[in-house]
Parts: sequence; C-alpha cells; structure tokens
Amino acid sequence: MSELPVRRRRGAPMNHDPKAVTYAREQAGLTKRALAEKCGFSEQLMCDIEAGRRNATPEKLRRIAGALNCPKVVLEAKRPGVVALKPSTEQPDPEERRVCDCELALI
Repeated sequence: MSELPVRRRRGAPMNHDPKAVTYAREQAGLTKRALAEKCGFSEQLMCDIEAGRRNATPEKLRRIAGALNCPKVVLEAKRPGVVALKPSTEQPDPEERRVCDCELALI
C-alpha cells in the first residue's frame, strides 16, 4: 500500500513566489490557460499557484520554468539572507540573447 503524500501545513512557506510566476508568464506572452496546457495541468491549478492558494511542488515548478524558458530559481520563493533575483536596470546588449531579464542581488 502506498503512502499518502505529505501535505504542506496551512501558512507554511511556499516553494514558489506567486508574483514571480505571474511576471514570468506575462513576459512570455502566455495566458494562464496556455501555460497550464504547456505544463500539463489544469487552468484552475495554474490560477491557484499564481494566487498563492496552492503550492507548486518542485516538479511542477520545474515544468513551469521549462514552459516559460526561464531558470527555476527565478520562480522559487526567496528566503531571507539568500541570493535572490531582481529586475535588471541595465540596457541589454542587442547581440546577446537573454533568457531572463533578471540579475543576482543579495536581500
């Protein structure tokens, strides 16, 4: 008999940053429905992940990052004292292909 998955307790920290997921999706020019289809889950789950009502498991976060063509770390929840990403203010080099408009920063 298989064990039931361990549920995240209410109020526990999320694996992802809901605002980062929404921002990355919008930058990719995708709707929630289109992103959910690319990831293989329901539009309702995608809405709940972006709203912070449901946690994106590491596997779901990997699928979202892959569909958005961005590093998983951009979508992960930021922990105090850990290296995080912030929007870049410098002008990108037109010759350089950028995957994400972010740079590392300490919080």
